[in-house]
Amino acid sequence: MPGFSYYRRIFSAYLLGGKSHLTFWHETAAENPDASAIELGPYYMLFSEKADYSGPFDADGIPQLDYHGHIGVQYNPIAIAQYGLGNYNLWRIHGDPARRDKFFRTAVWLCEHLEINSRGLAVWAHHFNWEYRDTLQAPWYSGLAQGQGISVLVRAHKESSNSLYLDAAQRAFASFQRPISQGGVAFTDESGDLWFEEYIVSPPTHILNGFIWALWGVHDYFLATTDNSARELFCRGVRTLLHNLERYDLGFWSLYEQSGTRLPMVASPFYHRLHIVQLRAMHRLTGEQKFAEVAHRWENYARSRAKRTRALCYKSAFKLCYY
Repeated sequence: MPGFSYYRRIFSAYLLGGKSHLTFWHETAAENPDASAIELGPYYMLFSEKADYSGPFDADGIPQLDYHGHIGVQYNPIAIAQYGLGNYNLWRIHGDPARRDKFFRTAVWLCEHLEINSRGLAVWAHHFNWEYRDTLQAPWYSGLAQGQGISVLVRAHKESSNSLYLDAAQRAFASFQRPISQGGVAFTDESGDLWFEEYIVSPPTHILNGFIWALWGVHDYFLATTDNSARELFCRGVRTLLHNLERYDLGFWSLYEQSGTRLPMVASPFYHRLHIVQLRAMHRLTGEQKFAEVAHRWENYARSRAKRTRALCYKSAFKLCYY
């Protein structure tokens, strides 16, 4: 269970503006109106606040996150990819060469830091232990990181025609084609639904935001390559969401994951808003009306003070029992 210093850092970041890794993650989620469902271009979320992240950075201008304590300052491949995508969006809007440079710096870093895992697949590894129910032991990898890394690399290839970026994306994409048992990030449940897991744990927890972001990477790979296997994986993932989306609805708030615990893991206000934005983007990408309907329902939940209070009580109880 995290100690006092952990909760003090969270309090500082949320309420006092203290600087920690949380100050990077918790920007205001916003859909990108310029993103296309059929052509590779601006990313589906703006990430504009993340593009203006104030550091720390390494000597090459790559963002790092300060986790404080025994973890300290670390590279996080997901944060690096989101920083790159945010700068890509702003470059496409304003034509600022400094934004272009920041974007390509992240693409180069992602190419250079693909690592081979124990089952021979290319992944972006996190080189620090992370407390998620049981501790994730370094080096650990993530379907979310794989998807967003690919989203950076295929855009870098489009803008530069440098085959190194597409080669790296192809190597990373292989993790979506292999199950977790073989070193990949895919899991097929008893109903035949295909999931891409943010955290590789047993049993899988099906984190909603991570699954959707991973799916966008698969979609981007298809747009860049017209690889039919990517199209099939994306379609299967969409079907999984449609089959299971109601399982994330408590009737007053959304769930963060399918925790399998007696108390459900309710989404924080930040993640509830993120879910709404992601579902609206999924509606644009697929035309499936259910995504828009659920996004509208969850937005109505967020407008209710009583529902917000109830969600906070559930969230607090979950944290006390399981963390």
